[in-house]
Amino acid sequence: MLTPEILEYYERGGETVRLSSGVGRLEFLRTWDILTRILPPPPAVIVDVGGATGVYAGPLAHAGYQVTVVDPVPAHISSAAELPGVAAVLGDVRSLPQGDGTADVVLLMGPLYHLPDPAERALAWREAVRVARAGGLVAGATITRHAPLLDVVARGLFGDREVQAVTLDDLAHGRHVSPPGRPLFTTAYFHAPGEPAREASAAGLTGVRTLAVEGPVWPMADRVADLLDDPVTSAEFLSVLRGLEAEPSLLGASSHLLTFGKS
Repeated sequence: MLTPEILEYYERGGETVRLSSGVGRLEFLRTWDILTRILPPPPAVIVDVGGATGVYAGPLAHAGYQVTVVDPVPAHISSAAELPGVAAVLGDVRSLPQGDGTADVVLLMGPLYHLPDPAERALAWREAVRVARAGGLVAGATITRHAPLLDVVARGLFGDREVQAVTLDDLAHGRHVSPPGRPLFTTAYFHAPGEPAREASAAGLTGVRTLAVEGPVWPMADRVADLLDDPVTSAEFLSVLRGLEAEPSLLGASSHLLTFGKS
């Protein structure tokens, strides 16, 4: 299960609201846009691993999918289980409670962030493939190697020498450990742009693709929020980002990537 510092980070309740405003809202809208294009039609069975409070599971269930959230945070499970049509169980991505070939789709919408050990990430991908039926979809979200640098510069934190040292180490190795008392992410792993596809392919997925979620604009949080607040501009903006999502030269500038393939 989660280490104490990761569990404490999520027990603060940030996942309840994180994807509802600003750059978080952009992450949600772009992830939802990709999912609507790659998912099989309802009533397909979806296992949403690391689905937190059900921010994607709720809309998916509303759209007619059969959704089960698997998450290691008890408070997340309690919240997700209250959503109409959503089942929720406590569990770990490295040993999923579902049987072999029991899902049409397995989503890894957060677990890969918190597995610095490559062997454990490989196990997570293999577990997802095990649970997916033959020909089923497996999709995994990752945070990019360059996101910490863009984030601390955008927030004016790069002048903090301790934050700067952690950020440079993130860039060099991808393994992130936040110093106490600093406004940074919890223990995590940040993927280089080509890594998720290699991990997915090694687990046995075929037709693997990686798409940028937010693209290169996410550090401009205030302007992004303004664009999304206007319905016409929002639609145009999201259309532009869709056009850029597969551009190889921009993958590393996105905060998140979504990698998917068939089992």
